[in-house]
Amino acid sequence: MIETKDLILDKAKLEDWRAMYRNVWSRPESFRYMVLELTTDEEEARERMRRTIEFQKSHEAYTVFLRSTGEAIGFAGVEEMEPGAWGETGICLGPDFTGQGYGTQILEALLAYAKALGAREFRYSAWEENEASRALAERFGFQRVASEAYTREHDGRRYTLVRYRLELT
Repeated sequence: MIETKDLILDKAKLEDWRAMYRNVWSRPESFRYMVLELTTDEEEARERMRRTIEFQKSHEAYTVFLRSTGEAIGFAGVEEMEPGAWGETGICLGPDFTGQGYGTQILEALLAYAKALGAREFRYSAWEENEASRALAERFGFQRVASEAYTREHDGRRYTLVRYRLELT
């Protein structure tokens, strides 16, 4: 579990499916800048939660909960990409929860977590057109190191992924 002022990043439970479906998975805005697809019905959401729980068992991946209510509002994670270099594996908040400083809290917590696990470098990526995500990286002092064009498989949408890195001291 990882805690911030307003959030708790913890492993999902099956009963979190409804909040994730309502707040994140059924909302097209949530997946505008991601390669994941949205979830279109409640049965699919329950199955997605089962897969999420299994995935989280073996990965540093978390569901994001509001500290005040315990409601699931997003997801985030990190992984060791090579010895000493960790990176985020996605930060996503439902559209009703953006613009409130939660992304800043999540990134700050993931950086501290990775550093505690021995990270000397942290990597971050964002779609070129995702201005909020790029601004977050720049606010933390990340340096832009590369960009690469991709095509999203499920709909053929083209995008440019911007890669950043930050030395941790």
